Amino acid sequence: MTSSTTPAEASASDTPGPDTPVSEWPDLLRALAQDLAAVGYTVDAVARLLGPEAHAALSRDQPVPALVTTRTAGEDPVREPLGAVVRFFLLAQPLQAAALDAVLPGIRSGGLVALGLAEETHDGAGLAASVDLRPYAWDAGDGEIGIWVASDLAAHQRAGVLRTDHVLGIGHASATLVQTTARRPVERALDLGTGCGIQIFHLLGHARHVVATDISDRALAFTRFNLLLNAATLGIDPAHPEDRFELRKGSLLDPVAGETFDLVVSNPPFVITPRTEGESPDGQFTYRDGGLPGDELVARLAAGIGGVLAEGGTAQMLGNWEVRRGHAWHERVRSWVPEGIDAWVLEREEVGPGQYAETWLADASQQRDPRAYHDAYAAYLVDFAARDTAAIGFGAIWLRRPAAGQARLDRFEQLTHPLEQPIGPHWLAAVERADWLAAHPDLGAERLVVAEDVTEERHQRPGAEHPGVILLRQGAGFRRTNLMSTELAGFVSACDGELTAGQIASALAALLERDDDGFREGLLADAANLVADGFLGPHDDATRNREKSA
Repeated sequence: MTSSTTPAEASASDTPGPDTPVSEWPDLLRALAQDLAAVGYTVDAVARLLGPEAHAALSRDQPVPALVTTRTAGEDPVREPLGAVVRFFLLAQPLQAAALDAVLPGIRSGGLVALGLAEETHDGAGLAASVDLRPYAWDAGDGEIGIWVASDLAAHQRAGVLRTDHVLGIGHASATLVQTTARRPVERALDLGTGCGIQIFHLLGHARHVVATDISDRALAFTRFNLLLNAATLGIDPAHPEDRFELRKGSLLDPVAGETFDLVVSNPPFVITPRTEGESPDGQFTYRDGGLPGDELVARLAAGIGGVLAEGGTAQMLGNWEVRRGHAWHERVRSWVPEGIDAWVLEREEVGPGQYAETWLADASQQRDPRAYHDAYAAYLVDFAARDTAAIGFGAIWLRRPAAGQARLDRFEQLTHPLEQPIGPHWLAAVERADWLAAHPDLGAERLVVAEDVTEERHQRPGAEHPGVILLRQGAGFRRTNLMSTELAGFVSACDGELTAGQIASALAALLERDDDGFREGLLADAANLVADGFLGPHDDATRNREKSA
């Protein structure tokens, strides 16, 4: 439903339940957006206000430096409205209703209460934020997009252990998926496990229509609020939001059974949590715990997601996977991928059972109860030992239902060093290179060039006639390093687009007096690997890139 309620008419009597922001009043949402814009509540402005040290501390959930920096705004909020908004929404500091009325004159304190964003303090001395509402921005290629995102108050903003239906804000994992997604214009996209909605914000920039799902009613309520608060920026008509997005409740792929999408993204509740006999879903943290033993939730999703992909459609998701003692890390993940589906998996980190337990117990502030912490930690260790789990991997999974003419990909690699972010555009380019190689099986007939970010390193002992080690390094993208033979280094040095790869290989064979049948074929196979990894590329692509830059 909608309402024409004005900010002045809104009052505490309009407070909704159950503990989520309200998105039914477009006039109030519009007033709030206008007030936040007027006060300059942006990512850059908050960073400038706090300064580097306090801003960095706040990103680590340490609010004290920011509280010190903004203390004058706490003393006189009307004179420092941006500081007052930061203290209210980011630092969870109460404000008097009169101060909020002055700082946010369009929505006013009554409007904040009506939207479920503020509530009276226990002592009745003022109002406190009931949600975290913060600015968020990203580079869309043709300019920066800035919005505001509401989520539940985090552990550093409220007392006690998090509620089990906690709606997480923009965390490390969700930001990683944003950076990892290979974006392209699509007709239909699916955000599976939307949380506060961060993935759908980005998808709306290149998908005509997006379906977002979640098992949590509260998460869907936060997502809808965030979408409609930022409707103008995200290209949504508040009177007809269904033209751009649809929100559905349900587990895994159940809400979209029988449908297909061009792009699916998912930051699922992948955290591996010990199961207990007779446990209830009410005791699980829904934002991270899928309620299944081990890595079963990620396994089911990876195995089934191909069923909702259109031909040529792709899926990208994050996940944890267990590494069994004595087995390679990728064995389990590869077993999840059904026949006929392409897979490319990056493992970015691997930790032992103890470190894994510590990470997720701290995530929900469970260390605040020492006895419960001890029992939960022990349960993690027993649970992993029962499956002979030696380590737990974290990474990104890319899947595709290939169309005719596209490459068949079966690639599993560990890349634990820092990658260029966002890595998504580089991942898309890598898939396109694989498809190019599939369409050009005779690499000998192609002209190749060295990618512009590639450098060569040569190492040799003092006095040695020839280098003992030759390395190619990427300065961008996946930032791989390739150990080169002398012959392959010579091949790469000649890739300037003038000669075909076959001509270069033949010239090297003659120069080195290598007339054996396998020399030329081996050199071209190595060159194909360099193309796949982005060290070399088709001459036509390089020409187009230079023309575009000019």
